[in-house]
Amino acid sequence: MSVERTSSNVQQGRHRESIKAVLGTLLAVGASTYLPPAPGAETEKKPVGQRADLVIVNARVWTGVGPTADSDAPAEPTALAVVGDKIVAVGDDVTIRAWIKNGTQVIDAKGRRVIPGITDSHTHIVSGGFQLAQLNLRDVRSRREFIQAVAAEAKTKKKGQWVLGGRWSVESWDKPETPNKNWLDPVTRDSPVFLRRMDGHSALANSAALRLAGIDTSGPPDPKGGEIQRDPKTREPTGILKESAMRLVGRLIPDPTPDEDYEALRRAMKHANSLGVTSIHNMSSRAELEAFRRAEREGTLTVRITAYLSVSDWASYVDKIPSYGLNSDMVRLPGFKGYMDGSLGSRTAYMREPYSDTAPETPYPRGQLTAMADPQESFQQNVALADSRGLQVAVHAIGDEANHLLLDAYEYAGKRNGRRDARHRVEHAQHLHVTDIPRFGKLGVVASMQPFHKADDGRYAEDRLGKERLKGSYAFRQLVDAGTLVVFGSDWPVVTLNPFAGIDSAVNAKTLAGEVWLPSHSLTVEEAIRAYTVSPPRAIHRDDRLGTIEVGKYADLIVLNDDPFTIPKNRLAKVRVAQTIVGGKVVFDGSG
Repeated sequence: MSVERTSSNVQQGRHRESIKAVLGTLLAVGASTYLPPAPGAETEKKPVGQRADLVIVNARVWTGVGPTADSDAPAEPTALAVVGDKIVAVGDDVTIRAWIKNGTQVIDAKGRRVIPGITDSHTHIVSGGFQLAQLNLRDVRSRREFIQAVAAEAKTKKKGQWVLGGRWSVESWDKPETPNKNWLDPVTRDSPVFLRRMDGHSALANSAALRLAGIDTSGPPDPKGGEIQRDPKTREPTGILKESAMRLVGRLIPDPTPDEDYEALRRAMKHANSLGVTSIHNMSSRAELEAFRRAEREGTLTVRITAYLSVSDWASYVDKIPSYGLNSDMVRLPGFKGYMDGSLGSRTAYMREPYSDTAPETPYPRGQLTAMADPQESFQQNVALADSRGLQVAVHAIGDEANHLLLDAYEYAGKRNGRRDARHRVEHAQHLHVTDIPRFGKLGVVASMQPFHKADDGRYAEDRLGKERLKGSYAFRQLVDAGTLVVFGSDWPVVTLNPFAGIDSAVNAKTLAGEVWLPSHSLTVEEAIRAYTVSPPRAIHRDDRLGTIEVGKYADLIVLNDDPFTIPKNRLAKVRVAQTIVGGKVVFDGSG
C-alpha cells in the first residue's frame, strides 16, 4: 500500500479541502503569502506586514498535510510565521521574512527538519515525574545488579521509610528469573519495599511490606481480579503481587502531597519537552487533576493535557466530569479511563485460550478480567452510561479476549444510544483475534497503541502465545489497512517517553534482544510519524486546531537534529530534538 493511499484514505481519513494560497497586498518589502486558516479557525486576514512573534526560516517543513494537485503552496515549505500562539503563514524564506520586524524571535533551522509537535497518546505523566526521582531498575542486567541497586537505594532511607520505584524486567537477563522477597530482605531489613514490574501490573514487596499488609501463609485470599503469588507447597508468599493484589500493599504507602504531585508534573513536562512532546493523552487520578489545574492557573503548563479520569465507579462520576472545569485547549477532561485486564508480561492479560507456557498449578491460566470488567453485563452498562452523556471512554485491553469483549461493549453502547462519532478508544490493543481487526474501523474505535511495547514483548510473546495467535499481535499494519484510526504513545513510565524509540519499533520491528519480530505488521516512517502527530488530535476531536502545520492552528512544533524521512532507518531511535515549541513559545532548546 502506498504512503499516499494509507495517509489519505486509511489511517488519517480524507484530507480537508485543498489548500489555496491567497496573495496579500504587495509591500515595498515584498509580498506576504497567506495560506487559508484551518477549519473552524479565525478567517480574518492579518494586516499585511504585521510583525510575527516567532519566525522559523531555512527549514524543511513537513506540515502533515497531504499534497494536493491544485495547491499553490510549495511542496515542502522552508519557513513559517507565528503571531501569539497560532501559525499565521507557511511558505518560502523570502515570503516569510516579510513578517520579521523589530522584536521578532527568529530561529534559523539551518536546514533541519521541522514537524508538528509530538503527541504521546498514552501516558501517566505524574507517575513518570515521580519515577524520575525514584529507584529505576529498568536497565539492570542480572540478579546481582538488581540486589545491589536495591541495597544502595535502601541505604539512603531512614528506618521505616519506603523504598519505591522499580520498572524491572528480567526477560533480557542471561538467566531470566522472577525476583522474590528473599532477594530483598537481607539488604532492606525493616524498610518496606514496593517495586513495580516494568508494565505496572505486578510488583515485588519485601517481608517488611508484606507484614504491614497482613499477608502471610494463612491469608488473605486473592482479591477479585488479583493474585498473591505463593509457594504451591508451603503457601508462603513470594513477594510478587499481581493486579488488584498490589493494592493490599500500595494502600499503605503515604499519598504524595499536592505540592509533590505538582513538582512531579513540572519535572515530567520538562523531560517531555526535551523529547519533542507537546501534547499528551494522560490516564489520570483525581489528585492529578488538581495538579493540572494548578499548572494552568499558574501558567507553568508546557504540555497540552487531555486527561481521562481513572476511576472504577463511573456511575458515581459520570455527572461530575463538567464540574472539574477542565475544558480548555491546554487541559481537557473528555471522559473516563478503565481496565479490562492486565499485561502479557505478568500473564494477567485475558486470553480466549490458556497461555501456551502456563504451568499446571497456575490458578489463572488464561489471565484475568479486572473486577471492573467482570461481569460483562455490568461493564457494558457502564460504557453505555458514559456514552449516553457524550463522554469519551478509553479502556485498557491487552489480551485477545479482553479486546473482543471491549469491542462488544462499544457495539452495545452504539446500539443502545444510537451511533455517534464518539471515538471511544482501546488502550494498547496488543493482541487481537484477527476477526476483530475489521471491527475497529466499522465501529469507529480508536486503537491507541504503544509500539515500543512490541520491542519488549517480542522477547517472550511467542513462548506465551504460540505462533498462531501472533497473527493479531501488534497489528499496526493490519489495523491501518482496515481503516482504523491508530494513534501512538509510550505508556510512560512503563517504557521510555522517547517517541523516536517508538517510531523505530513501529518501522523496524526489532525487539530489545535485537531480533526482527513480526515485520509484516510494520508501518512506513511517515505512517508512524503521523500516528504521533496528525492522528492523535483526531482521536480527541481537536484536529481543527492541532496536529498539522497550517495557518490558524496552534504553533506546536519541533525542530529535529536529524531528518527521520531521509536518514537510514536503523538510526530512527537516535533522532534528537533541537527545539520544542508549544503555543509559539520555545519550551526546550537543545540546539546549543
